[in-house]
Amino acid sequence: MSRPEKRRRLSPPEDDARSNKQSSFLKSAAKWDLEQDYENRPRRLDKKKKKGADRLPVRTTEGWTAPPTSTAEVEVKSEDESDSFLGSGSEGEEVEVEEEKKEPKIPVKQQIREAKEELARIASLVNEDPEEHIGALKTLAAIAESENNTVKKLALATSVTIYKDLIPGYRIRPIAEDAMGEKVSREVKKLRTFEQKLVSGYEAYVKQLAALCKSSGSSDEQKAGLATVAVSCACNLLTAVPHFNFRGELLKIMVGKLSTRRVDADFVRCREALEKLFEEDEDGGVSLEGVTLLTKMMKAKHYNFDESALNTFLHLRLLSEFHKKASYHSVDKDDEEEREKKIKQKREFRTKRLRKDLKEKKAIAKEMKEADAAVSHEERDRMQSETLKMVFVCYFRILKARSPKLMGAVLEGLARYAHLINQDFFGDILEALRDIIATQEVKAAADVDSDSDASGSESDDDDANDAPERNLSRESLLCVITAFALLEGQDVLKQASTLKLDLTFFITHLYRTLHPVSLNADIELSSKSLHLPEPGAPESHAPPSANKINVQTTIVLLIRSLSSVLLPAAALRAVPPIRVAAFTKQLLTIALQLPEKSCIAMLGLLNRVSKAHGKKVAPLWNTEERRGDGVFDALKPEFEGSNAYAATVWEGELLRRHYCPQVVEALRGVEGNVKEALKG
Repeated sequence: MSRPEKRRRLSPPEDDARSNKQSSFLKSAAKWDLEQDYENRPRRLDKKKKKGADRLPVRTTEGWTAPPTSTAEVEVKSEDESDSFLGSGSEGEEVEVEEEKKEPKIPVKQQIREAKEELARIASLVNEDPEEHIGALKTLAAIAESENNTVKKLALATSVTIYKDLIPGYRIRPIAEDAMGEKVSREVKKLRTFEQKLVSGYEAYVKQLAALCKSSGSSDEQKAGLATVAVSCACNLLTAVPHFNFRGELLKIMVGKLSTRRVDADFVRCREALEKLFEEDEDGGVSLEGVTLLTKMMKAKHYNFDESALNTFLHLRLLSEFHKKASYHSVDKDDEEEREKKIKQKREFRTKRLRKDLKEKKAIAKEMKEADAAVSHEERDRMQSETLKMVFVCYFRILKARSPKLMGAVLEGLARYAHLINQDFFGDILEALRDIIATQEVKAAADVDSDSDASGSESDDDDANDAPERNLSRESLLCVITAFALLEGQDVLKQASTLKLDLTFFITHLYRTLHPVSLNADIELSSKSLHLPEPGAPESHAPPSANKINVQTTIVLLIRSLSSVLLPAAALRAVPPIRVAAFTKQLLTIALQLPEKSCIAMLGLLNRVSKAHGKKVAPLWNTEERRGDGVFDALKPEFEGSNAYAATVWEGELLRRHYCPQVVEALRGVEGNVKEALKG
């Protein structure tokens, strides 16, 4: 066979256009400065240069070992192997890359142990010479940023102790720009450096606490644990150094936690810290700042928060120290006579030289007062008066808003602050109290009508509202207590001359509620009483311990209100006889329904009433001669029309046979007082 002819591949002929392009390219290339471009080109560094070749061998327990290769050498070797012919595999082979496992270099327990040692070393250094080792605070802050939560908690707790020891007894002010350029001594410069580093480190620490506290109540256990430690640290700092810088940030942490509806350990810790802060505040500045933040929070939350946050106002020192009276918009000033005396003293004749010297002395005294940490009485009174106004504003807004869960706390607070309320505030408060009681009476009447008309399932639905009725009855008792506390908190002379308060509405309401309150099965239970509901009872009949508006029991509130009506602190003899007789008869009747302890307390009150008004109640024990004619009506809503002197005290015969000997003994005391009144 003949071999096939080998064909040659021929390129197509070049056209004229292509030949022209090549010729123009060659002509222009001749003009280029290729050497200059090469010189301007950036030079490449030899990345493959071995580093660490001059390192010496290291001696270990196993003997001499070669120096460790650096990461750059490993990268160069890997690049060389991948570029070499032997390192490149065939197309079918896959290059297997062994991933290095990321394991902690140090075990967790060892990290915690080393962190404890380092924290102890830092604390000892700072305690030994704070000005020399103030830079250790940065190391402490770096440890607090650790990823290990245990180490972080230890660092936060250590920081609290260190800062409590370092913080001076005064507030550090920032250095003015003019003072920065002044020449000062070495000691002053060293002190300034120490103070500025302390403030900067403390600021960063407080910001870290504020960020961690935001995770309080989180579902994540680690975040919640860190938040608990941060809240505890903030509480310790606020109560230990309330005078120092960044007090407002710590107060915001407390108030932010109190704004939540969830009452947990952090909530209680913040509340107790605020209460302690209010009790130990001497100058009034901390209390003013705390009350301001609390009132703003309450208004922003539309008064939807836990009532224990509102009860922190009852721990303010102005309750016992402040002597002026105020309302929600003004504070009473000093008497005009005292002010006139001060003006006369200031109008003494002084020469020009004497006035100039006096002016210079005042300027020096002002500078000394600013440098001194103590606060004058005038400044403290001013801050306490502002605090009192804000408290009254908060109370009055809640009264207007009719927040059901806060009404009891507000009424209790008004009763405690009654001696600080001026007469201008009386009308607004009494009007609000009357509206509360009138609303409760309307609701009670509507519930009675619905219970009488309903049947079957409808009656079961109405029973679900029994718990709010009990709370409303407690609120009505607090309204009566508050109304009489306002009167008792004023001066006796002002009560007789200027005050003309008609409290008949509250007395009549108290008389009407005696029978319903005595039939309350939970009259001796409070919100802190631990008890189980009765077996077989529906859920609506369970004692609403969580909804109680006051820690005091209902019987205590009842006795307090009755004491204000029958045994007022002022004008005891001015109590009408018909009021004393009607209430005495009703109290003996309800004593038959009360539990043992409540019955003893009620008879104790009657013992005091019979001792103070013996002649007014003596006709009730006389069966032969009666003052009134007709029949006694125990269900009459008004005690004036009940014809109390037409009744006889037959309840004493039943109480004399009571199973409790203390009840019998208390009844004998009441009857003994009546006998002494008849003899006299």
